[in-house]
Amino acid sequence: MAPPAAPHLAGPVWLVEDGIGETRAVLVPQDGITNGAPCYGEPIAARLDWPDTGGAARAGAVVQARLIHRAGGARRGVVRLEDGQEALVDQLPREASEGAPIRVRITREAIAETGRLKQAHTRPTDDPLAPAPPLAEQLRATGLPVRVVHHMPAGLWEGVWDDALSGQIGFAGGSLIVSPTPAMTLIDVDGALPPRALALAAAQAAAEAILRLDLAGSIGIDFPTLEAKADRQAVDATLAAALLEGALPYVHERTAMNGFGFVQIVARMERPSLPARMRRDPLGAAARMLLRRAERVEGAGVLLITCPPALRARITPAWEADLARRSGRALDWRLDDSLALAGGFAQAVAR
Repeated sequence: MAPPAAPHLAGPVWLVEDGIGETRAVLVPQDGITNGAPCYGEPIAARLDWPDTGGAARAGAVVQARLIHRAGGARRGVVRLEDGQEALVDQLPREASEGAPIRVRITREAIAETGRLKQAHTRPTDDPLAPAPPLAEQLRATGLPVRVVHHMPAGLWEGVWDDALSGQIGFAGGSLIVSPTPAMTLIDVDGALPPRALALAAAQAAAEAILRLDLAGSIGIDFPTLEAKADRQAVDATLAAALLEGALPYVHERTAMNGFGFVQIVARMERPSLPARMRRDPLGAAARMLLRRAERVEGAGVLLITCPPALRARITPAWEADLARRSGRALDWRLDDSLALAGGFAQAVAR
């Protein structure tokens, strides 16, 4: 009897990979099955969670706090969480008074920026105390299927990681530079195409970058200046379609392109974007990627990991123990000052 046909795969799916020090996810189109294994297209969107950062103030967590400041009968104030962090609170009930205990849900994580830390946002709740839900659970709320995998196919996460860390994204005829700033995330458009053609191509590329890098909050896109109103409207239409008509519609508000080629987008922010997270802690980002590469090394022998000294110092004992457990190998380290931050590598060597 012939074996049953493999099920047909279609539509996008979240692939979730629990790594050392982070959980990562990409939304990818399913292109069917080859040799019994699913085939996936290029990432549509991505998410990154660092469970060991942020303490109790992680989006979705319900935590105990104390109201430490409230001006008059204002609906907003400041709470102190049990781990000592201070956070903003909104929608305070009338009876809430300074010094009183209060239970809150974290609606936005603290956002680290150059020279300051934007406090987490919270709201009062009667829900039971609970940690932030795992990333896979959060993604199920998008309504798209979620598949937890041991390893993503090669290349899917690496491309997203490179774009987020460098902030440089190429497209046919031009490039984008993505720069997190205290005021907003800026996307600068550059290229050699005529202005209208460059702006239209960049509109599609910018929309894709917004989803792939998990950008939110205030986003500014600096397109080339277009004098004709019809040209500006064409770019607006392209950007709107790319953000709203894909597999994961992007909920936002947006200005029309002004006469200087600038468009502002505002979307609800719950967590740091990938570039913001990696720019704030590039050593941590590079260390986690190095451990991911090391975990995937095949072959017998000791796992020899070569990296710059600063990267070795950033790897915690818990992460090192997790790598030894997952790989089932003894670990050996070789420090090399000449390597770039992201240039660490791992290999299996005989004893």
